[in-house]
Amino acid sequence: MPQRISTPLGAPCWIDLFSSDTDRATDFYDALFGWTAENAGPDYGGYINFSLDGQPTAGCMKNDGSAGTPDMWSVYLATADAAATVESAVASGATVHVPAMQVMELGSMALLADPGGAAIGAWQSGLHTGFHVVAEPGAPSWFELMTRDYDLCVRFYQHVFGLKATVVSDTPEFRYTTLSDGGDPLAGIMDASGFLASGVASSWSVYFGTADTDASLVKIVELGGTIVEAAQDTPYGRLATATDPTGTTFRLIHGNI
Repeated sequence: MPQRISTPLGAPCWIDLFSSDTDRATDFYDALFGWTAENAGPDYGGYINFSLDGQPTAGCMKNDGSAGTPDMWSVYLATADAAATVESAVASGATVHVPAMQVMELGSMALLADPGGAAIGAWQSGLHTGFHVVAEPGAPSWFELMTRDYDLCVRFYQHVFGLKATVVSDTPEFRYTTLSDGGDPLAGIMDASGFLASGVASSWSVYFGTADTDASLVKIVELGGTIVEAAQDTPYGRLATATDPTGTTFRLIHGNI
């Protein structure tokens, strides 16, 4: 499968799953996407690395409930300096969940809440350079922020991560901006203020590629997951939304955004 040779700064470069049942999650995603799981061991807190055809794809860590947050997928954006990114983010209205910290020889990470309250990670590569397979079946394929603070967040990601914003639509019904390094789109931001239910936080979503959206939904149900939004054809591909067995939401896409 084709690989991304290098990761542009500001681009999504890694995803990981915060799960209350890592064994069940591992079985689910391995069966659904053909991933292989490997526990990194006690030195890394039992972190689980998923790979697809031998290529690093995603991670998983235990949610023991102490953080008070639900099971979720997190997105990390590439940075040359995690500490400097945290400083810039705070100055631009973010709050810090986890300050910049070294992860042995693998790199440095930080976890933030953007000005709209959505969790976002920053990753400064060391030996671990993130995923290199994108937009393929079983691989992360698109990344999307749904936020109530659209204008503020567009400016935030431009300034803090050095990304270029391109308006795709600016109608009252559909406000959407893509983020890039000047080349192909890397992620999107949607104004969700008109449809996010009360009490539902702004958040980043991960779309996983699939060769057949409808067949994947059937398999998700067989594996103990749930269909949230049935498959539908859009200008960007055939999309669907589902949850894994612990209720973690993710999306599917057949086609290219």
